[in-house]
Amino acid sequence: MKLEGRTAVVTGAASGIGRGTAQALAKRGCNLALADLDEEGLAETAALAASHGVEISRHRLDVADREAVAAFPEKVLAAHGRADLLFNNAGVAIGGTFEQIAEEDFDWLMEINFWGVVRMTRAFLPLLRSSGQARIVNVSSIFGIIAPPGQTAYCASKFAVRAFSESLRRELEAEGAKIGVTVVHPGGVATSIAKNARPPRGANDFDQAQKDRFEKFLRMPPVKAGEIIVGGVEKDRPRVIVGNDARFMAAVERLAPVSYWKILGRALR
Repeated sequence: MKLEGRTAVVTGAASGIGRGTAQALAKRGCNLALADLDEEGLAETAALAASHGVEISRHRLDVADREAVAAFPEKVLAAHGRADLLFNNAGVAIGGTFEQIAEEDFDWLMEINFWGVVRMTRAFLPLLRSSGQARIVNVSSIFGIIAPPGQTAYCASKFAVRAFSESLRRELEAEGAKIGVTVVHPGGVATSIAKNARPPRGANDFDQAQKDRFEKFLRMPPVKAGEIIVGGVEKDRPRVIVGNDARFMAAVERLAPVSYWKILGRALR
């Protein structure tokens, strides 16, 4: 897929993988509609991408807001006249076991990580159909392939993103639509997701200890992750696994789909 002159919509663009993806797209001459709740972060991302001379629009958007998402395609159309790629990257995390996580917190995470992807996809499909060659890129996680303890909510959302993406890809292929679907499984990318994770209620000490342990695994620079993701889009890849750690864990899961945690749990310790 040639990206020069196309327009990409990127959610979660104010930092992390969203920012790295936006930079990689701009480098290839792709125009950007950047969306996030963090307007200051959006401005920083736009400034980094602007050096490549592409058209950039910034939009404050909560992907959990059904009405705002439904209205968003018209704003992108007004700013750019088209949309060729949709990068569903916005996501959050929450610490704790299933019994520690309140139902409303579980719902909060699913609204953003899963329903945000579904609603954005539904909203932008008409624009993508008029592109002639389009692609939906949904960011799952290595935790959409493996499911460690203490991540029930996050894993549920990321497995759901993977399943939704794979089924949607086959539906679009069956109808002959010129819309590809890529699902992305990043490993330890140095984003602020662990730092900003919502703690389980009444477990502050546990929360900080969990964050400290988890952040040790977040090493890959987001700019490098963005390059890997956009490189996979250029090659029309249906799945992009980001990082040697993610590739290793995915390989172990393929070899031992039921007992993989006996191996990975020891390795991670």
